[in-house]
Amino acid sequence: MLLAYWSLGRRNQNLLLLVGSFVFYGFVTPWFCLLLATSIIVDFNCGKAIHRSLNGRKYLLISIGFNISLLAVFKYCNFFIENFIELFNILGFEPSISVLNIVLPVGISFYTFQTLSYTIDVYRGKLKPIDDFVAFSVFVSMFPQLVAGPIERATNMLPQILGQRQIDREDISRGVYLIFRGFVKKLVVADNVAIYVDKIFLLETANPLMIAVGSVGFGIQIYADFSAYTDIARGSARLFGFRLMENFRSPYLACSPSDFWRRWHISLSSWMRDYLYIPLRGSKTDSRRRLLAVLVVTMGLSGLWHGAAWNFVLWGLYHGLLLVIYHGLGFSGNVQPRTFPGRILAISIMFILTMAGWALFRTPSVEWLYQSLFGVDSIITTDSINSAVYFCALFAIFSLPLYLYKLPIYKIRYESAWILSCILVPLLLIVIFHQDNSDAFIYFQF
Repeated sequence: MLLAYWSLGRRNQNLLLLVGSFVFYGFVTPWFCLLLATSIIVDFNCGKAIHRSLNGRKYLLISIGFNISLLAVFKYCNFFIENFIELFNILGFEPSISVLNIVLPVGISFYTFQTLSYTIDVYRGKLKPIDDFVAFSVFVSMFPQLVAGPIERATNMLPQILGQRQIDREDISRGVYLIFRGFVKKLVVADNVAIYVDKIFLLETANPLMIAVGSVGFGIQIYADFSAYTDIARGSARLFGFRLMENFRSPYLACSPSDFWRRWHISLSSWMRDYLYIPLRGSKTDSRRRLLAVLVVTMGLSGLWHGAAWNFVLWGLYHGLLLVIYHGLGFSGNVQPRTFPGRILAISIMFILTMAGWALFRTPSVEWLYQSLFGVDSIITTDSINSAVYFCALFAIFSLPLYLYKLPIYKIRYESAWILSCILVPLLLIVIFHQDNSDAFIYFQF
């Protein structure tokens, strides 16, 4: 496909990308394409109607209502039904309602937010609606980032889609490097760490020490897993002449919650900031109570975006609470310690707090986590200490490639050295350490 792509003109390149993206998305479950196509058609026409109409707000609300309805039906319907049944059971009623057999379309949380950002930007006057339906469809459905982001903005992608594209030696070098880096992160780091993380979180009950070790392991796993997909997406897009936004920037070196969210899942955190936090006047209010409420609401909804379960909501609220506490202590925004020891201390504290939050994210259920931390079986034994030391040693070993790939290997000039460092060594690591049954990317479920 890549060779055919570069032999075509821009318009035919876009057509090939569109067809290829729909084949990619619907290969396993074809009806997902119908949902994606409907989303494209609705928001393409809403964008044009917003621009033409004197009352563009009506069409913006149609776009918002449609996209939120998609999420409500396909992602949150059973969550609402289960909690409705639970509430009535507590009140002494037994409603004759059962959960529905609804399949969650892969990537729906990503492309609905992407199309929403387009119609909102058109309404705000930051962007003129596009008349090229094929180009808009490519923006929404482009296969490298369709199913797990980054959540791109039309202001970044549409000029690239509408313009002439070129590729040079640096693009190829960087693209191939990112792809292989992503596969090493996924197949060597994330999948191997996942084996031992699962052993902890699949126990009937654990204890606080094992929960702490499992949380650190999951912190390594989810970072390697999610950033791996982003690397592969960015590398693949680079080979097609596109530059996707960076989605991770050394998140575990953050000094504060605000700093963490400028480094972790940047496309989502910036989306929440621009389309939820700022519209709720979180950045301009003089009321401390309102600011804190907006922070908690924004982060709670961010947690709910990740999954239809209470542990995700609590994870989001936990980070909202951290933002509130740090804001109260004067460590909001870009405020960071000035001294090196102060920075090391701040990074260490934030790392511990972040790892503690991953326990909420990964737990099988809130009840399981509570029983493991405070139940009768939460006593730390000698066996659990030995297991914790063993698991930590394995996590440290398997996370080594994350540090090696911080080096700008793709800039090596000599051909043989570049092939060795960017292709042959990663392939060797993958062959040696890959698992026969590799898990799907974690963020596919969101």
